[in-house]
Amino acid sequence: MKKVHIILIFCCMSFLTGCLYPKENMKQNAVPYEDQLQVVQKAVVTFKEQNGGILPIKTRDMSTPIYQKYPIDFQKIAPRYIQEAPGNAYESGGVYQYVLIDVETNPTVKLIDVRMAEQIQELSLKLRMYRDEHQYPPFKKVISDGVYELDFKKLGYKEVPQVTSPYSGKGLPFVINEKGEIYVDYRIDLYEALKKNEGQFKEGEDIRNILSKDSPFVPAYSLPYTVKNGEPIFLKS
Repeated sequence: MKKVHIILIFCCMSFLTGCLYPKENMKQNAVPYEDQLQVVQKAVVTFKEQNGGILPIKTRDMSTPIYQKYPIDFQKIAPRYIQEAPGNAYESGGVYQYVLIDVETNPTVKLIDVRMAEQIQELSLKLRMYRDEHQYPPFKKVISDGVYELDFKKLGYKEVPQVTSPYSGKGLPFVINEKGEIYVDYRIDLYEALKKNEGQFKEGEDIRNILSKDSPFVPAYSLPYTVKNGEPIFLKS
């Protein structure tokens, strides 16, 4: 019965996703326009100045991963500080969630592609169905301490699922931690970024901000990484 319930949830998610993103609007609402980012950035700065340093963000649990922790609440800035949420924003039927980083020192507007979250949800549902019957995830190999590659064939995939990188456009794989949580693996992008910024990071420090430094996107749904011998590795917690 539980398996049937999960399948029904998955079907509903697929149907709702189609409703949220009609094909005729997908292309227009899937472009990270720089001018839209700047308009939202200006609205955030003005709101902060006029509200005693408070930021227009939604409340999230303290345990929320850093790059998903500060989503912008457009209801707080529209229509006074901005006419409406940008067309590519999730709130307007687009595929991007607008978030803030560096909230303490320099609040900066960035983007998350919510299609990543949808793919993670799909994979998580299949993983839950598998664990209902087999208890443990279908681990394929150990990547690092507490980080694993999954055997996707056992989850019903004919090909290894990937998400499209917002940085390089390449396919990024998924990994799973010891808690059974799914993450996107950004090592491909981090490797390229480290080659362009050689010697700027020390082993033991989180290097993920190198990706968002010159991009409108944050490395959402990721585990921390550091550098060793010039290559990205998962940072031990």
